[in-house]
Amino acid sequence: MNQQAQLFVDSRCELGEGPFWNPLVKRLFWFDILNQTLLSATEDGHLVDRITFKDLASAAAVVDANTLAVVQSGHLLRYHFDIDSSEIVGDLEADVPGNRSNDSRMDRSGGFWIGTMGRHGGNPRTGAVYQWKAGTLTTILSGVGIPNSICFSPDGTRAYFTDSGRVIQTVTLDPATGLPNGEWTTFFDGEAPGGADGSVVDSEGYLWNARWGGSCVIRFTPDGQIDRIIEVPGVTRVSCPAFGGADMKTLYLTTAREGMTPAEAEAQPTAGSVFSIKVDVAGLTEPFIAL
Repeated sequence: MNQQAQLFVDSRCELGEGPFWNPLVKRLFWFDILNQTLLSATEDGHLVDRITFKDLASAAAVVDANTLAVVQSGHLLRYHFDIDSSEIVGDLEADVPGNRSNDSRMDRSGGFWIGTMGRHGGNPRTGAVYQWKAGTLTTILSGVGIPNSICFSPDGTRAYFTDSGRVIQTVTLDPATGLPNGEWTTFFDGEAPGGADGSVVDSEGYLWNARWGGSCVIRFTPDGQIDRIIEVPGVTRVSCPAFGGADMKTLYLTTAREGMTPAEAEAQPTAGSVFSIKVDVAGLTEPFIAL
């Protein structure tokens, strides 16, 4: 069953990423990483926030209605909406200035999995994946090129991950700690449009994967088979999905303009914008984070 997503917000970010639905304020949030900006919009597509940080920022988790935990290069921040200010909660590779944050998501135990990578791309494999939980930073993976597809099964017993868009991998977790208790294995290594970018898991345990260079998002069954493809017309670089809306049945998709030639940018005027589509399965509200 192929369907098409529609334009939600014509934001034209350089590198749209890290979308998440905040149920406490009923808005979608997402980042323009390369412009150090966090944006938000209401369910009907009206832009609300455009917040600029001091360095590249890529992901966030909800603390409460007034506060976010924001992953900025080198640090985890506590951001306050009421005073438009942030402070450092903890260091995150503060001693590796050549790295920046990338794909990150909350696990079901309340831990924040945070991916890092080389600041200027090029896949130097200086990145890592960490879990930040209750002030403790645990290394999960090292020697990572471009971390993506970090997401978790509804019961918190499985995680997913891809490095540089090659193969989507999976590992079993201890649901109490959110940490791996087995070996990483292949979830999907088949033929599909583009390369694997960000992912999210729905309430039925199916994985939705954005396809960078593939103009689509693919829904995979829990055993790694392609279930359906949703096209994103007019845009090739689809970066990350997130569920939201009042019933959690709207799938939002960030996209990017990064690396386009002038001809590509002219042919894809809405690249970097956010797209959406109503689907027949609900997503899951992301766990809140305790700082």
